[in-house]
Amino acid sequence: MQSGKVDSSDGVRLDKWLWAARFFKTRALAAEAIDGGSVHLNGQRVKRSRTVRAGDEVRVRLGVFEHRVVIKLTSDRRGSATVAATLFDELAESRAAREALLEQHRLERAAGAADPGKPSKRDRRQIDHLRNRRG
Repeated sequence: MQSGKVDSSDGVRLDKWLWAARFFKTRALAAEAIDGGSVHLNGQRVKRSRTVRAGDEVRVRLGVFEHRVVIKLTSDRRGSATVAATLFDELAESRAAREALLEQHRLERAAGAADPGKPSKRDRRQIDHLRNRRG
C-alpha cells in the first residue's frame, strides 16, 4: 500500500482497523458494533478510538458467529481481501468453533427442509372443513 499505513509498530484506531481488515463494510458499522459491545480488545470492552497494535487480541461477534483474532499488522486503509487477510491471524479454537456452528446450522436447515411452509389453498380448505366438523 503506497500512501496508507501497513505497519506492525504503529497503532491505529480500532474502528479503522476493523474496517481495513474487512470485518465491517463501513467504519460507521464498525463503530456501532464497538459501541454495542460486539467487539472486545484483549478481553475488555473498549471505545472505538482505542489504539490497537500488533499482538492485541480482538474478539468480534458478527451475528451468531464469533471471531477471535490476533493482530499481525495495523492499517488505516482498506485494501483487497487478500491484503486484509494478512492483517490478522484467527485463533485455531475460534475457527473450529465457528465451523462447528456453521455445520450445526447446515444440519438444522437440512432437517427443516421437510417443512412445507405456508398451507396451499387446498390445505386451507381441508383445515376449514375439519374445524367445521368439530365445532
